[in-house]
Amino acid sequence: MTNKTPQTQYDSPWKQMLQLYFEDFMQFFFPLAHAQIDWSRGFEFLDQELQQVVRDAELGKRLIDKLVKIYRIGGEESWLLIHVEVQSQEEDDFPKRMFVYNYRIFDRYDRSVASLAVLGDDNINWRPSQFGYDLFGCTVNFQFPVIKLLDYQQRLSELEASRNPFATVVMAHLAAVQTRSNRSQRKKQKITLARRLYEQGFDRDAVLNLLGFIDWMLTLPLDLEREFKREIEQLEAQQSMQYMTSFERITRIEGLLEAIELGLELKFGSSSLFLMDEISQIDDVEQLRKIKDGIKTATTVDELRQIYQHSTTDIQLEN
Repeated sequence: MTNKTPQTQYDSPWKQMLQLYFEDFMQFFFPLAHAQIDWSRGFEFLDQELQQVVRDAELGKRLIDKLVKIYRIGGEESWLLIHVEVQSQEEDDFPKRMFVYNYRIFDRYDRSVASLAVLGDDNINWRPSQFGYDLFGCTVNFQFPVIKLLDYQQRLSELEASRNPFATVVMAHLAAVQTRSNRSQRKKQKITLARRLYEQGFDRDAVLNLLGFIDWMLTLPLDLEREFKREIEQLEAQQSMQYMTSFERITRIEGLLEAIELGLELKFGSSSLFLMDEISQIDDVEQLRKIKDGIKTATTVDELRQIYQHSTTDIQLEN
């Protein structure tokens, strides 16, 4: 099995949790703003409006931007621009991008816009919260609230005691950042987070949603995923719920490996099975599917090998 912890893409799970638990997000990270919103009137995600504003802008890599229509207590309609920056390092143009998004939304829709940022990078000193300039007496000074996830490392006891879903989200994110190069520690923290959900008595939907987030953030090589599965199954023996994220991935991978081994033997003979030592180290489902399909078209073992070695190189370059 490969010694490399799989690359984790943090933006998709964060986006899903924002969609599912937006009010909890505001309460957890921006409680003063949360208290001024009339939640009884609901809220609306304005993804299409945001896309129209930024479609023609070359503003760098956007990860998670959410534009949300809310109503303030008193009846005023306002818009919130939620920007969650979860890249692994700081970006020089980030304050400018926050400013550009804010004024473009205001200019197009004539709505008051609050821009809020959550920074999930691993540089404790990077805390952009202002963009501006001064020229000939004309001054622009745009300031926005920022949450730095690394600060919660000093508040772990507070996170552990909280039942807000974003306490779990933050703990999982911090664990993902801290265990990038330590697979065994990542598995240990993943088990601890999963056990906490059961022990705190979250309802079934919340457990499955948060387990899905934890699973996505704390990816493991296949061998450690199997160990994790066994330990969670022991925990679930006392519960009425089932874990359905990484276990399904493991099942798919195992099925693909069996199909590849059978295909190799049928087409190239048993002498080709030495390739399984290399192929079994791959834990990407789509890559394994390409190998399985490649058996149909490859005319030699070397040709098949080129297919998955080329695919592995592409994945490394993307990451």
